[in-house]
Amino acid sequence: MNAPETLSRWQQAGSSRVPFWVYTDAQLYQRELSQIFYGKHWSYVGLDIEISNTGDFKLSFIGERQVIMVRDRVAPRDRATDTGIRVVENRCAHRGVRFCQQPQGNARSFVCPYHQWTYKLNGDLAGLPFKDGVKEGDCVNGGMPEGFDLKDHGLIKLRVAVLHGLVFATFSDETEPLEEYLGKDVMPWVNRIFKDKATGAGRQLTLLGYNRQRIPGNWKLMMENIKDPYHPGLLHTWFVTFGLWRADQKSRMVMDGEGRHAVMISRRNEGGANEAVTAGVTSFKANMALNDDRLLDVVPEPWWTIDDPANAGASITPTVTMITLFPSLIIQQQVNSLSTRHIVPRGEGEFDFVWTHFGFADDTPEMTRRRLRQANLFGPAGFVSADDGEVIEFSQDGFRQWGEGGSTLCELGGTGTEMTEHMVTETLIRSMYGYWKKVMGV
Repeated sequence: MNAPETLSRWQQAGSSRVPFWVYTDAQLYQRELSQIFYGKHWSYVGLDIEISNTGDFKLSFIGERQVIMVRDRVAPRDRATDTGIRVVENRCAHRGVRFCQQPQGNARSFVCPYHQWTYKLNGDLAGLPFKDGVKEGDCVNGGMPEGFDLKDHGLIKLRVAVLHGLVFATFSDETEPLEEYLGKDVMPWVNRIFKDKATGAGRQLTLLGYNRQRIPGNWKLMMENIKDPYHPGLLHTWFVTFGLWRADQKSRMVMDGEGRHAVMISRRNEGGANEAVTAGVTSFKANMALNDDRLLDVVPEPWWTIDDPANAGASITPTVTMITLFPSLIIQQQVNSLSTRHIVPRGEGEFDFVWTHFGFADDTPEMTRRRLRQANLFGPAGFVSADDGEVIEFSQDGFRQWGEGGSTLCELGGTGTEMTEHMVTETLIRSMYGYWKKVMGV
């Protein structure tokens, strides 16, 4: 689909009415892969603790292209400036074979099983069988053409940026530096979780586990879902009943200058009935109680409090921050539960959702158990997140049912894209689609 054709289809001005075909058009989806995932954007690939040792690797995805995050050998003199983390495409330069099949492991090199082309950890081609042919008497049979150079036939190497243990990569040489890409308004909230205040370095993370699921909906719907403060206090029984996230809490909506990234910030209250926000809300269960109240055994942590980026001289102590880094990463802090959520598109109507739960190296055993217990609120069968996966499927079904002419309505709080100090708004969704229209040429 070319840009003029796409342009002619989005008739509505602004970004508060999103046409249904934005979620269902297969040609448009291919353009998204090209312009967004393989274009001038940083995409999340993993955490550096997943590849702690030299030779450790982990498969990941940027769009539909599978990549390998690997820890390369680094000379002692270079360790101060080189993390050793490389990201290469999992596609042999010879015949295009996806050569690495193990999701995680340790390797001295990568060998394609088809013709045994061998690659160094950094993606350079190290050698191949019969490069110089096979000698038979005074003759040499076959071999690569004269001038064949190993240096010209390595794996596709991506640019890599590591921020406090978060590993990002991009296919583009033109993508701006990562911290500029995230922006000055979003960076303080990433730093709050991952940066050690005392040293200025990244905090040492610990890996607690994974969840993964495949959701039958367009990938953008999950970005929308975590930019949408309107639904949590209405859809999620746990949130509205126990005060984890609902409209009577002090909150803030933050976005970067481009409108692509966002942070939803809130502070938990004690829950219970409040007629202003619970009257008529069917998900609110006034008599609901926990058989095991350790699920909501919330212990404040020192790093929760930061200098307020919006008010000099003040501080702020949220219990919830939901960070969306376009196009593929969500960073969740929901009380003591911490995770990254990786969006992997699988076509216009499906995506994989990979949760990586983590903690910190200085956590006590009790805090680690608390993080793991609270993680049961999230993931594919989470007491909260199961609702999101289901309602995204319902949304995609509705878009398909209507066809070309319909559109969503995202006008809570107006049609603008300003930051707000409340959650009765859809401004973050509007800002994302304003950016999406620009990148896509719509």
